[in-house]
Amino acid sequence: MYPVSNAFLDAVKANNRKYYWTGRITTTAGTVYEFDQDDMVKGSGYITSQCCGSTEIELGTVYAAEMGISLFSEINRYTLEDAKVELFYHLQVAGGSYERIPMGIFEVSEANRKAKCLEIKAYDYMVRFEKAFTSLESIGNAYDFMVLCSTACDVTLAQDRATIEAMPNGTENLSIYSDNDIETYRDVLFYVGQVLGGFFVINRAGELELRKYGNTPVLTVERKHRFTSSFSDFITRYTAVSSTNLRTQIAEYYALDPDDGLTMNLGVNPLLQFGLEETRRQLCENILNDLAVVNYVPFDSDTIGNSALDVGDVLSFSGGQADATKYACITSNSIKIGGRQSIKCVGKNPKLSQAKSKNDKNISGLLAQIEAGKIGIHTFTNASAFSVADVDTKIISIEFATTEANHAQFFGQVIVDVTAQPVTRSVTASGDVVIPSVNVDGVPVNPEDPEEEPVVIGSTEEQTITVSLPMSWQEDGHDAEVSETGRTS
Repeated sequence: MYPVSNAFLDAVKANNRKYYWTGRITTTAGTVYEFDQDDMVKGSGYITSQCCGSTEIELGTVYAAEMGISLFSEINRYTLEDAKVELFYHLQVAGGSYERIPMGIFEVSEANRKAKCLEIKAYDYMVRFEKAFTSLESIGNAYDFMVLCSTACDVTLAQDRATIEAMPNGTENLSIYSDNDIETYRDVLFYVGQVLGGFFVINRAGELELRKYGNTPVLTVERKHRFTSSFSDFITRYTAVSSTNLRTQIAEYYALDPDDGLTMNLGVNPLLQFGLEETRRQLCENILNDLAVVNYVPFDSDTIGNSALDVGDVLSFSGGQADATKYACITSNSIKIGGRQSIKCVGKNPKLSQAKSKNDKNISGLLAQIEAGKIGIHTFTNASAFSVADVDTKIISIEFATTEANHAQFFGQVIVDVTAQPVTRSVTASGDVVIPSVNVDGVPVNPEDPEEEPVVIGSTEEQTITVSLPMSWQEDGHDAEVSETGRTS
């Protein structure tokens, strides 16, 4: 619930109220157009938001709020592409002054010119996360992934690191590997929201905010404040969660004692696929504990309106067919500018839930993946090198299973680093040495000095001598022969 004064809460419950709406349009070029309630076509304005689908409570949702309005204005519609629209609600409180509260920031997605008015449809900043996710592999805690998304999509975070890390699972390291079905940053937020046991919204200041289901009512809606109302005769509550572990091909089930409520199927969450078994169990049990506070009576009601209410607010009801001791949560909120406010809480009946065994519930997430008919490309690399020698060694082995006729292709690449063992060689070299004949009687030591005494060498005959010499050296061995054989079946 948006923080307002006690005077505002008193005024909004009064039998009579005085209020008006204003707004502001800011184009991408910086031009500002102010408008008030006189510029609005009566009955044309609305704001809708939700945190769940139409049938049951959900975790991790990232729904965008929608705003529509028709204005008596001559604004050039071509200048309104991606323009920012802000709406404000003004309520007169005691003393005659008006308290203003913001109703959200939206970006124009469509502007149509009619004869006398301009029709505008806009969405909040959640649509900015419809941007292709580019990080194939990432690791970090939940807040790290929130920062990653907010930075890439230019949306400010409403909560700081300390707030998120104080939550269960807030400090756990989460990993995203390349084998996942994440396409956009919005998908990343969905899986992070599941891990944190909540859902994401864009608040009234245009910031990304994580909210959780609670069990403390912020307001009591009395019978006189409701035009119509319908309450279910059962209470929606959850006592178990199931999550498919793709690594082990096992669907895991975590439950409270007694397990007599609904089961929340988390499907295949990429952030819950890796790590120790004990860590995965702790993550899922923390999610279950957050979900266990859901104890709501589904309802649908048209009220006089309280513009301070937001999706995720817990309410109590009194009077009429309402049970004042039970609570409900706003999962859908629709405000008509100048009209009624419709609020709703969805939920399933635990007694009438699908008649499946617990095991069937567990594997439904895995079956959804198998039946989707997706094309899968998987790349594997051995963690360490194989050492091969003269013995046949199997270095590639592929096994796969399919539930129907399929087409599979396998490609193997073997990168070989061949090293030959050095070989020592030795040999004995032998040969004949010929000594020529010599016949000299005497030769002076210094031929230029004829008086010097000559040296007598003597005379020999030609001789042949056989000489042997041992030798050794190292040389490269023979190249290894590498063969590759493959077989598919």
